[in-house]
Amino acid sequence: MSEGRFSKRQGLVPVDADITVREDAPHELRGVLVDFAYGAGVPPQMLRTLVCRVLLTRADENNWSPYPNIDREVRELVDRCEWFEVYDIIEAIYAELSLRRGVSIADIANFQHENQRFASDINNYFRRRGIGWQLIDGRIEVRGAESFEVAVRPAVKRLQDSGLTSAAQEIHEALGDLGRRPDPDLTGAIQHALAAVECVARVATDDPKATLGEILKRHPNLVPRPLDEGLAKVWGYGSEMARHVREGRAPSYEEAELTVMSSAAIAIYLERKLSADA
Repeated sequence: MSEGRFSKRQGLVPVDADITVREDAPHELRGVLVDFAYGAGVPPQMLRTLVCRVLLTRADENNWSPYPNIDREVRELVDRCEWFEVYDIIEAIYAELSLRRGVSIADIANFQHENQRFASDINNYFRRRGIGWQLIDGRIEVRGAESFEVAVRPAVKRLQDSGLTSAAQEIHEALGDLGRRPDPDLTGAIQHALAAVECVARVATDDPKATLGEILKRHPNLVPRPLDEGLAKVWGYGSEMARHVREGRAPSYEEAELTVMSSAAIAIYLERKLSADA
C-alpha cells in the first residue's frame, strides 16, 4: 500500500508562494510552530522549558497540567515575543530533537526522524506562506526565490569541493549577511558576494593580488564578450553601493539578493573554466 496522503502519492506539490515575509513572524506561524513541536514529539513541559530558556523568562510555577494550562502558557509566550525570537525558538526545538537522538539504542529508533520531520514541517510552511527563511541543519537561514536557491546554495558546496574555500566562505558570509537579524547587512552581502568572484578570478588568472576590476582589464578573455562589460558594471555597482557608500543611496534587499545570485553564478562559471583548463 502506498504511503502518504493523496497529494504525495500523486506527486502533487503546491507552488511556492511569493516571498512577502522577512522581518516578521505572523500570528499563524506562532501557533503552528507549537503544533509542529508537539507533532515531532516535544511535550508541553519540555516545550515550555525551551521557550522560557530562549526568552529568558520564568515558567509559571502554578501551571502543572500539560493541557490546557502549560499549553496555553507556551502559546501566550510565543504570541507575545519579538518576531526574531520565534525563529530562535525554532532553532532551539530542532537542537533539542537532535540531542535526543543518541541517548540509547531505543531512543535512536524512536527519535531518529523527529528533527527531520520538524524541519520538513517548518520549511513546507515557510514555502506555502511566502516566508523568506528556511531551517537548514538546525539554523534559520535566508531563503530566496527558487532561482536564487538554485544559483546560490549549490555554489558554496561546489566551490568547497574544488578547493576554492575562500570563495565558498565569501558566498557563505553573503548569505549570512542577507539573513542577519533583525536587520540584514545589505552592503556586507554585496561586498562578500563580489569578493567571491574576485577570489576565483585571481586563481583563474594566477594574479593573486589584483582586484577584480584590474583582472578584467588585464585578462579581457576571462569572461566572453559582452558579458565582461556586464561583470565590470556589477563590480562598479558593488564599489559604489558597498565599498564607497554615498549618503542617501543604500541598496535594497532585492538589489543585494540579485548581486549575490549573479556573483554565485559567475564564480561557478569561472570555477568550471578553471577545472576545464586544468
